[in-house]
Amino acid sequence: MKLHRLALAILAAAALGLRPAAALDRPEITFKVFQFPPDKIPRVDGDPSDWDIVPQSYVIDGSQLTDVEEPHTHPDPKVCDVKVKVGWVKGLNRLYFLLVETKPKWDFAGPGLQNDTFEVVVDGDASGGPLIDKSHREFWTPEHVGVSRAVPDDRISNSEAHWAIQGVQAQNYHIFTPAKDKDWCMAWDAATWIKELPWANAATKYDFQPGQGGTLVEEFWITPFDYAGPEGPQRAVPSVLYDNKIIGLCFAVFEYDPTHTHPSNHTHFWDLSPHFMMYGDASEACAFRLMPLEPQFLPPIGAQWSWKVVDMDRRVVAFKDLSVGQITSWKWDFGDGTTSTEQYPIHQYKEPGSFVVVLTVQGPAGTAHHSKVWDVQLK
Repeated sequence: MKLHRLALAILAAAALGLRPAAALDRPEITFKVFQFPPDKIPRVDGDPSDWDIVPQSYVIDGSQLTDVEEPHTHPDPKVCDVKVKVGWVKGLNRLYFLLVETKPKWDFAGPGLQNDTFEVVVDGDASGGPLIDKSHREFWTPEHVGVSRAVPDDRISNSEAHWAIQGVQAQNYHIFTPAKDKDWCMAWDAATWIKELPWANAATKYDFQPGQGGTLVEEFWITPFDYAGPEGPQRAVPSVLYDNKIIGLCFAVFEYDPTHTHPSNHTHFWDLSPHFMMYGDASEACAFRLMPLEPQFLPPIGAQWSWKVVDMDRRVVAFKDLSVGQITSWKWDFGDGTTSTEQYPIHQYKEPGSFVVVLTVQGPAGTAHHSKVWDVQLK
């Protein structure tokens, strides 16, 4: 099968060292993704006040964006004043975005792609690699070693390349700023369903007409996927998000002007990555770290834990401490008359049953307890 040959070609290219299997751009900086507490999840309604709790250190502004075309300048705040915040919530495999952008002129009158745009590329497992068919076909071709331009591999049809890999392992969203009489974004993937609920949501607030100036507020969230195929969500694999995970993420602010002489009609393409092709290659995305909760949102001491059955036949259970604060001692009551003072105990229950397990922790800030009622059930 041709797609089988595609996979072999990818492996061969990696063996030849044509491109690293995974990479992230701008190694001098790791951007931060703010963790919202579970009681402060931002409401996607175009009101940015939910984001006031995000510290200034998380804000990405125009000073971090560079026009990929000559003369590689940063946006002048008088021409484009842009601020971006990115957030996440533990337990929800979503990335939240707030874009606040002010310009003297907005172009969004047309029904097609030529619309002022905020483009986002997300690679939830930071695996890198091309994510659009054009980039993939060039990547696979051995003939491009030592030459400046790749030679397309005609053994792979455009259709096969598109449906096999367009946006499958990393996703590209063209968010229209604003979207007038069209979807809120174009998912530039074979899996266009990723822009719909329950995988994404968006809200925009603005009070200007095409050609006028003003401030736009765009709130949205998306679901990053390790695999998102065109067949639909039934085989999709959302990226699992957790504390301190590094993801690949990049975005660009670009403007369209039908009178501009550049073939793309771009007047500007301000990019977080220094590479224009970041839109089609996740290896040119930047590193973003999913930060733990900021200290002001944590209790001085709090007990929390999880559990996992290691061996159901022998009723062996592993317990994991997830407590917060400075902890000096742990006491586990396993609900069967036995206890442990280990931080991460493994316990074997002698009889089947449903157990109330309690963890008690102590530290300089005091004592905290946390029980799970009948979560541990062994039959």
